[in-house]
Amino acid sequence: QVQLVESGGGSVQPGGSLSLSCAASGFTTNHYAIGWFRQAPGKEREQIACIAHSDLSVWLADSVEDRFGISRDNAMNAVYLHMNRLKPEDTALYFCATDLGGRGACSTADFTTWGQGTQVTVSS
Repeated sequence: QVQLVESGGGSVQPGGSLSLSCAASGFTTNHYAIGWFRQAPGKEREQIACIAHSDLSVWLADSVEDRFGISRDNAMNAVYLHMNRLKPEDTALYFCATDLGGRGACSTADFTTWGQGTQVTVSS
């Protein structure tokens, strides 16, 4: 069964750090593009990061590129979102997703398989 499970969310003060995990089952993450998205209350879902198959490329949104990073652990079959210098505006439900029918490139991925999300709250 294909599944993505996010974890690692929580509450943190501004300026703090969190690392989110996206654990996959039923497929090998290294063969596919994995994206991270977030959705804040009342706002549209926003893609913030992607890592292509075989780690050939990574992409980060302008809003996070100087604070967040994305990495993959093939042994764990997981992808991570490393978040530093968090701001209150980073508060959102964070999702990972993949395109199992695609060729593994972030630029052409059609993300159709999603996890359930993990909440990140940044406040003092």
